[in-house]
Amino acid sequence: MDQPPLVSIIINNYNYERFIAEAIESALQQAYSQVEVIVVDDGSIDHSKEIIQGYSRHINLVLKENGGQASAINAGFAISRGEIVVFLDADDLLLPSMVKDVVDVFLSRPEIIRVQYRMAVIDEYSQRTGVEKPERHIPVPSGDVHEQALKFPFDMPWLPTSGNAFSAKALRRIMPIPENSYGSAGADWYIVHLSCLLGPVFFLDNLEACYRVHQSNTYELANTSLNLEHIRRTIQYCRMTANYLQQYAKKFGLADQPDGILSVSYIANRLVSLRLDPRNHPIPTDTRWGLLKKGTAAVFQRFDISIGLKILFLSWFLMMSIAPKPIGIKMATLFFFPQVRKRLNRLLSKLHVQQKAF
Repeated sequence: MDQPPLVSIIINNYNYERFIAEAIESALQQAYSQVEVIVVDDGSIDHSKEIIQGYSRHINLVLKENGGQASAINAGFAISRGEIVVFLDADDLLLPSMVKDVVDVFLSRPEIIRVQYRMAVIDEYSQRTGVEKPERHIPVPSGDVHEQALKFPFDMPWLPTSGNAFSAKALRRIMPIPENSYGSAGADWYIVHLSCLLGPVFFLDNLEACYRVHQSNTYELANTSLNLEHIRRTIQYCRMTANYLQQYAKKFGLADQPDGILSVSYIANRLVSLRLDPRNHPIPTDTRWGLLKKGTAAVFQRFDISIGLKILFLSWFLMMSIAPKPIGIKMATLFFFPQVRKRLNRLLSKLHVQQKAF
């Protein structure tokens, strides 16, 4: 990158007429000038197309039939020219300094393949909620994290689509996203986790984007009620992504994991699903004692957390395995929702082992 690199901001949109203009404006108003903005409309049936076409002089517009988020991202990436790529969800926003700050990282550390950064959580009216992604008590790793990605990928703090910038050259090694596996959502599971196999990552500890919470997009921050359907989708994404991680690890000549991927988060989701809604649990071979055993193994293989945090995880798995359903609901809520365990978060921040950076 001897010359100022071109940065491609690819916005994928489906029926977000309420938010798409604000997303486009945030991409066009960057402090860095070498930017191309690509907007892919995935067959919207609201007034999104008319709004997007109002920016036709300033953007590259792709209109396609509805095929899901993965297909929209693939379509935008296929025509992008930038050396750095940002995938912006149409309901999220970029802060004006984001591209410049990310470019500075890539220029100073050419080995980097992905930069992730903090996101401020906003509501449907673009007001900040006071919450950030990731939570401040969680240390975020920088450097070569491929070993973590192959052993416990879903336990590493990771940012959704709009919270990452990628080296386009590196990303081409894993693109396109498999559209049959990741349909209407979940594309960020693929690109974020598999990109860890491509080279070092860097965490930029600045607020650079806004993650919008509203009724249509997520439950995790909008409320603190368990959504078992969401948990089952998470299990599905974990299974698919783990398979792709293992496939590409072999392709890239990385060390295979003989016991497969053991993630505390993945096993916890399975245990919650099994205990709270066994009839609809997606993995029929799971048993509570089998998952307790897997959860214990997953905890002990973690080399990035302290003994104290391991004991806390083990206690949770044991309680979730034997507790009656009402207590199980409380245990699951504590696990999934940081905002309901504020005092515990202070303890967790002390129990985490800080990740080694460059």
